[in-house]
Amino acid sequence: MEKKNIDWENLGFGYYKTDKRYVSNYKDGKWDNGCITEDSMVAISECAGVIHYCQTCFEGMKAYTTQDGHVVVFRPDMNAQRMYDSAVRLEIPPFPVERFVDAVEQTVKANLEYVPPFGTGAALYIRPVLFATGPVMGVKPAQEYQFRVFASPVGPYFKKGSASSLVLKVSDYDRSAPNGTGHIKAGLNYAMSLYPIVTAHNEGFNENMYLDPQTRTKVEETGGANFFFVTADNKVVTPKSSSILPSITRHSLMTLAQNLGYEVEEREVYLSEIGDFVECGLCGTAAVISPVGKVNDHGREIIFKNSQNGMGPISKQLYETLTGIQFGKIAGPDGWVRKIV
Repeated sequence: MEKKNIDWENLGFGYYKTDKRYVSNYKDGKWDNGCITEDSMVAISECAGVIHYCQTCFEGMKAYTTQDGHVVVFRPDMNAQRMYDSAVRLEIPPFPVERFVDAVEQTVKANLEYVPPFGTGAALYIRPVLFATGPVMGVKPAQEYQFRVFASPVGPYFKKGSASSLVLKVSDYDRSAPNGTGHIKAGLNYAMSLYPIVTAHNEGFNENMYLDPQTRTKVEETGGANFFFVTADNKVVTPKSSSILPSITRHSLMTLAQNLGYEVEEREVYLSEIGDFVECGLCGTAAVISPVGKVNDHGREIIFKNSQNGMGPISKQLYETLTGIQFGKIAGPDGWVRKIV
């Protein structure tokens, strides 16, 4: 299939409207059959639950053109389950897992011309979103909802890409509350991070490092990615907390690290100890792996010596293994890659 005339290698991470999207509506206690449509606009009541009470959640994944010319999606079943869990927490009727995966497949097939060619480093970002469309005045769940899947070709999330290191600041703001919604992909979590991230950018930082809201002593995540660290003796460590998002990329990287022979540990990580780590990385669908060179803790600089000038050796090995699986260069664990065409 002939691709669209796009400068694939210079794509940023932004919205590039594609031709088709999948839409299904919930009304009278059930989801309709859903369909592919060209209509990219959403018309809702001024009193819609999504506007007033933030009843919305979303997901993110990517489709890739593999080395042998196939188009694949990475672990969509895990995104489907995570959205299901998010919906339950927000009192939204969950969209069935099997139908979610099918909707993703339909959306990718309908936009194959927008899947970047192999070797460009770009991918087709897929955004499923679930939100309340029905009018609701009192504080309660709406009665009508929409599930929508659209796609956009994208390049690196951070403009510097994976070769240059990021500089973070320890934020004075909390990303989520104890026993709140930090563990689900709710839109309101990201709204709360907008002011701190704009502030960080204005101060010259790439992102924030959020601490646990109860004690403000433990590392949680950034506004849009999970952390992992590497010790001097090559142990891969990731923060454990009930209020951070269970990243599919992070879960995959920990599995790959273990398969590569590294010791892996998920535990509470204290701010006071992060200077002992030699590598630090952000991980997520958008970020993939982005190396962190240093963290500024209110003027005190914490430097990760092996990742201050780009990826450290273990981060690089994990990155090459993960992207190798996604782009079909390496055979991954069973079920990780779903072939679309």
